[in-house]
Amino acid sequence: MNNHNLFAALRAAFPQDLDSAAVETDDGLVYSWRDLDRGTAMMANLLRALSLPEGSRVAAQVEKSVEAMILYLATLRAGYVFLPLNTAYQSAEIEYFVGNAEPAVVVCSGKNFGWVSKIAFKAGTRNVFTLNEDRTGSLLERAAHHSDSHEPVRRNSDDLAAILYTSGTTGRSKGAMLSHGNLLSNAQVLKDYWGWQAGDVLIHALPIFHVHGLFVALHGALLNGSKMIWLGKFDPRRAIANMREATVLMGVPTLYVRMLAEPSLTPEAARHMRLFISGSAPLLIETFNEWRVRTGRTILERYGMSETLMLTSNPYREEEGRRRGGTVGFPLPGVGLRVRAEDASELATGEVGGIEVKGPNVFKGYWRMPEKTHEEFTADGWFKTGDVGKLDELGYVTIVGRSKDLIISGGYNVYPAEIEGYINEMPGVAESALVGVPHPDFGEAGVAVVVPKPGASLDGEQIVARLKSQLANFKIPKRCFVVRELPRNTMGKVQKNLLREEHKLLFT
Repeated sequence: MNNHNLFAALRAAFPQDLDSAAVETDDGLVYSWRDLDRGTAMMANLLRALSLPEGSRVAAQVEKSVEAMILYLATLRAGYVFLPLNTAYQSAEIEYFVGNAEPAVVVCSGKNFGWVSKIAFKAGTRNVFTLNEDRTGSLLERAAHHSDSHEPVRRNSDDLAAILYTSGTTGRSKGAMLSHGNLLSNAQVLKDYWGWQAGDVLIHALPIFHVHGLFVALHGALLNGSKMIWLGKFDPRRAIANMREATVLMGVPTLYVRMLAEPSLTPEAARHMRLFISGSAPLLIETFNEWRVRTGRTILERYGMSETLMLTSNPYREEEGRRRGGTVGFPLPGVGLRVRAEDASELATGEVGGIEVKGPNVFKGYWRMPEKTHEEFTADGWFKTGDVGKLDELGYVTIVGRSKDLIISGGYNVYPAEIEGYINEMPGVAESALVGVPHPDFGEAGVAVVVPKPGASLDGEQIVARLKSQLANFKIPKRCFVVRELPRNTMGKVQKNLLREEHKLLFT
């Protein structure tokens, strides 16, 4: 019987020369592949020595470090379920996650041990360790006493490997259950689709509590046996300097915007780079175009979710099509994607509707929420993403927005992304967000919130007036506010729920 433990597949991809560099940190430390093998073995042996029940969850709220990555891999190796928690979460949020997931092990930063351990012990967690970004903490101290040899625990492809709580920009976070098979199938598809090759070096610039950094970037490099240049904290100048010895970078749009602000970003600086990938939030067409002008390279934008991993991608190879700004490309091999109307009927090409998906990458359901899981799947087994989009005649997917963001004003559907696109093209506009708030006459009315470019002066009433010459009247926001910045979560997504809350009494 084959072992379908994801770690076994990743370990099998390690290069023959285990003493070659696997990870190089921004403070000059170099970890070999042998270090990763030994470190994960020692930590896995520590976890097994705790005599945890099968299926136990290991929760981690720690700063980004190579040791934190080793903890994730060791959890897989030991056959347990990894639960990464955003480092920005505060006590009330941690109390919810620990109470909901009931982890057998909690690992936190030493500075947070006092309050995190109190929450964990109260919830019945018996094992609380510390892990710091400077290679200290009780987890490493305890692991050091264990053997550096460990046979990966056998797992079936359908066994649970990780629980990822959704970002919680709307409502209570839900734990998406991802299996070893979900994670490995997606990593294997992306390895081929994005042309991973011998000699590739990844700049790992993302946090590791989220799908993008923990799964897409990390699994991509490990499954290819590729060295990683590890940035504990993102620094645009350092990232640009590292491009001279790297070939792949994955980032969120904010990272690309920050690098574009650096004079050192030139075609020469990016000459060695094979691929720039963007995701986790929409990439403005302006950023897409400016990056191509400044570097001579075209960003590849893709689309995924915590519940599904990666779903679509712009093509890597020219013969498969061009990378089109404003789209997220084609459904990945093995992924079914359809666009449906509210009455579940299929829509014609170019028509906007709800995006539904199916494939080996789609999660097992929400942790301890069977009713919610049932609601989110169609009768024929497709997952309703909650995203609204369309397919064009060539098969490119364009995301129009979230269904929760849909504004119904006077009985008409208003898709914020469409209006935001028009606003973002106006002179002096850096970015915008449109939200719906209660209105006594229309039910809902749009409110635009706009951020100016540095040095630009904008007037909300003039923006509304200009939109009236471009769009149908029912799409026009009733008010427009100019602000310094939009509220975002740690992955760079605009928190529209906060904007709705701020303006909910505007028309009442």
